[in-house]
Amino acid sequence: MKVPFNDLTWQWRHIEDKVRFDFERVFASSQFSSGSFVDAFERQIAEWLSVPHAIAVDSGTSAIHLALIAAGVGAGDEVLLPAHTFIGSAWGILYIGAVPVFCDVDEETGTIDVEVARRLVTSRTRAVVPVHLYGQPANMDAVLSFALDYDLKVIEDAAQSIGATWNGRSTGSLGDLGCISFYPGKNLGAAGEAGLIVTSNDSYADRLRSLRNHAQSERYVHAELGFNYRMDGLQAVVLAHKLPLLSAWTKRRNELANQYITKLKGLPLEVPSVRHQTHCWHLFVARTPSRNSLRDALSKSGVETGLHYPVPLHRQPALSPYVKPDAAYPVSERWADEGLSLPLFVGMTDEQLDYVVRVVAAFYR
Repeated sequence: MKVPFNDLTWQWRHIEDKVRFDFERVFASSQFSSGSFVDAFERQIAEWLSVPHAIAVDSGTSAIHLALIAAGVGAGDEVLLPAHTFIGSAWGILYIGAVPVFCDVDEETGTIDVEVARRLVTSRTRAVVPVHLYGQPANMDAVLSFALDYDLKVIEDAAQSIGATWNGRSTGSLGDLGCISFYPGKNLGAAGEAGLIVTSNDSYADRLRSLRNHAQSERYVHAELGFNYRMDGLQAVVLAHKLPLLSAWTKRRNELANQYITKLKGLPLEVPSVRHQTHCWHLFVARTPSRNSLRDALSKSGVETGLHYPVPLHRQPALSPYVKPDAAYPVSERWADEGLSLPLFVGMTDEQLDYVVRVVAAFYR
């Protein structure tokens, strides 16, 4: 049996006819960059997320960049973030000349360890970026309490967690600003690059809408340094047709994840634990010291897997100037060295999952 790591064609088949019709509307109206289709999607997803403002942009990385600017973080300021995450979490910090300060992560969830973050606060610390890793929320009660103690802005990296909640609220809506990615492989994926910033702050929202469009206060009048970070109409159409299906897709992801947890029980590998509220299972990452050998065995049996993320931020060459010589990140390194992402996608069958489990069990036998 061949089991892909993901299969986006399954999603396309469920929206194809409606999307093709609306693509024709986009071309007929020439609403390619921003425009009415993007405006409509912003209203739709703001309602879905129960947030006052949803600002569409061209990627999750751009979302973090603009969110930091809107929050008032600037050159020389320090921003706390987990060492175990995709590098996009850090790029926006560097884009504005701020200093990333890497924190080790929680052993069970891989999300930011707030007690470690507390020890790294200095007079220059201005913000914290909790990453809701693999679809599981960071401990937002702890993050928000910590931020209040030190007067820090909270910018949620919810790139992987649309559909997850904390105390009944969507991830991304709890901090000052939240950033979501619609990269094609995400739970709600576009047909290219796209992202979103959410906030309850009216002034932040107004500034973000200006910043993404060359910082125009009015046509051809630019109030400050701006950026070309607009979402295009075609991406908005795809996302608008997928969004009504997302709750059912998230339910199916939970069913698959629970099957994995039950059927892998007793084998010598660590399966994910759901510790913080609801999980949307963007990825199912098991851990084992035999990661590379297990991955090879799965590949030989036709099962595709992923590595998220084998090189933590403190080991990235581009970020080496920001790593203190005596810094240690043992938990992040374990996640990086042992984590293996098993196939889990909407459209995956129970038979495919059972086959993956059989291959894993045979490897350990």
